[in-house]
Amino acid sequence: MNNETVEAVALDGPEGLTLPQLAELSGLPEPLLRELVDYEALTPIDPRATSWSFRSRTLITARTAFRLHHDLELDAYGVSVVLRYVERIDALEAEVRSLRAHGA
Repeated sequence: MNNETVEAVALDGPEGLTLPQLAELSGLPEPLLRELVDYEALTPIDPRATSWSFRSRTLITARTAFRLHHDLELDAYGVSVVLRYVERIDALEAEVRSLRAHGA
């Protein structure tokens, strides 16, 4: 029998995730998250705000960033480059699915 622990977090609050919450849930330290914002890999809801908050879907990107940083030992710039490629691949795959659905 395989007992697996599953973590569930409610992310649909109107205020979004704070930077400390994003750090805790993603496993990334706040300084690295700030660098990823500088490289435009992560985007706060209001980048000019004194305290950043993030949409809940940003957690998915931040967790991917954690894996890239931890497993491949990439720095913030390397993580941001790979994240852009992943985003582009996802967009292209969605476009292919859409074209196939329309019989093109």
